[in-house]
Amino acid sequence: MAHQATPVRRARLGRALGPEPAAVSGAVLLLPGGDEVSARRPSLLMAAAPVRALGRRLARAGHGEGLVSHAVHYRYRGWNGSEAHLAQDAVWAADEVVRRYGDVPVCLVGVGMGGRAALHAAGHPAVNSVLALAPWLPEDDMAASPEPVKQLAGRQVLIVHGTNDERTDPELSFRLAERAKKANRDICRFEVHSDGHALHQYRSEVHALAEDFVMGTLFGRAFSRPVQDALAAPPPLGLRMPLAAGFGRSLRRPPESR
Repeated sequence: MAHQATPVRRARLGRALGPEPAAVSGAVLLLPGGDEVSARRPSLLMAAAPVRALGRRLARAGHGEGLVSHAVHYRYRGWNGSEAHLAQDAVWAADEVVRRYGDVPVCLVGVGMGGRAALHAAGHPAVNSVLALAPWLPEDDMAASPEPVKQLAGRQVLIVHGTNDERTDPELSFRLAERAKKANRDICRFEVHSDGHALHQYRSEVHALAEDFVMGTLFGRAFSRPVQDALAAPPPLGLRMPLAAGFGRSLRRPPESR
């Protein structure tokens, strides 16, 4: 009896979230979390759920400018050491955006292990910005190479981390941002005080910050004053910027008061 060939796993883009623009002029790729090691297939619904609400918000906010938002469905649930499967899939997804929509700027938005994938894949030519939410990063180990940061040069980067995160160490994201800032001034990091890994307590503020950053990097909208200050401030100030309760409310001013 002949053995059937094992089907090749392929990453794919989910359906566009929110309203699709008539013409695409920018793209957000949403990279869900994952495991450190796993050869299993991700559950499409479970894996993408934490980023879908953010993706829909960004799609609505950028609809007029031509923003499209897709969640990336990975081949594997795990990062898997040197294979870095999630980062590979993020690079594939950026290639796919170029194939579908042409030469448009891409923002990689990753959560947890997806945040690590976003940071790794930032060197793709189409990527102009990275938003890493509570990124999973490996423990410092003198025997291992440190997480790369050279690929972040020329990109605008925002890291957001809850100070009470018990799943991904916020101090590790600070150290990475500190190293990256030496070669790239366009990086900042916000701390969400007393919030955990999922950033549920200040979800509204985190989503407002994400919108502010993505619309600014992809379409040139002016950043809010806190983001401007964080980008301009020297370390450690711009890398430990507190996210204020109620952030985003003052951004929704009526046109006549702007």
